Amino acid sequence: MMGRLKGKTCLVTAAGQGIGKATALAMAKEGASVVATDINEGAFPDLEAAGCQTHVLNVREPDSIARTREAIGTPDVLFNCAGYVAHGNILDCDEDSWAFSIDLNMTAMFRVTKTFLPGMIEAGGGTILNMSSAASSVIAAPNRFVYGATKAGVIGMTKSIAADFIGQGIRAHAICPGTVESPSLDERIRTLGETMGGYEAAKKAFISRQPMGRIGTAEEVAALAVYLASDEAAYTTGTIHVIDGGWSNI
Repeated sequence: MMGRLKGKTCLVTAAGQGIGKATALAMAKEGASVVATDINEGAFPDLEAAGCQTHVLNVREPDSIARTREAIGTPDVLFNCAGYVAHGNILDCDEDSWAFSIDLNMTAMFRVTKTFLPGMIEAGGGTILNMSSAASSVIAAPNRFVYGATKAGVIGMTKSIAADFIGQGIRAHAICPGTVESPSLDERIRTLGETMGGYEAAKKAFISRQPMGRIGTAEEVAALAVYLASDEAAYTTGTIHVIDGGWSNI
């Protein structure tokens, strides 16, 4: 089933690592013209080797978003993947931490989508994929206060966009992963391991909350993103796609 995205241009934010990188590579493999963006251009060589066009993009800076829009034009698919996982409960969250998570996880997504959506409408339609999380309005997770709040907000934004622009050919989806292997997760495990007796003990704690008994892979989430971006999902919009190894089902 190769070539499911042939003829489509796909813009991926935070494509330098993790789910963003896996998705950019998977979309390129399926025949898309992929514009892989990230704040770190040092992550670009692997993406360029796979045939992706790369651009430095800081999703927190409106001018950077505008420059990217001017450089690449209008994509058929926009995957808003940039985000940050903050640890702690409401008492651990100060004003600066709150503002940072809101800005990166929600406001940046608002900025990017608002920049590219008019062109997609003018072109006759397109698909918007927004990275949310199972830790959102789907399920609560301990010590994920501001993260869960922002990811619930992403679901609300996604549903609203889908409802408002369905008549103009726009489809919008929220992807809600559980625990997924990534450099970001590895960093969190190492930090947690400092108070849990080591890396392996902390990793075991993360694995134990997955009913499947394992952590997901970025490639598995990328496969879902490819499907949602393809014409196979043409009758689907405004949905929450949970991919969490059964975590939210117990």
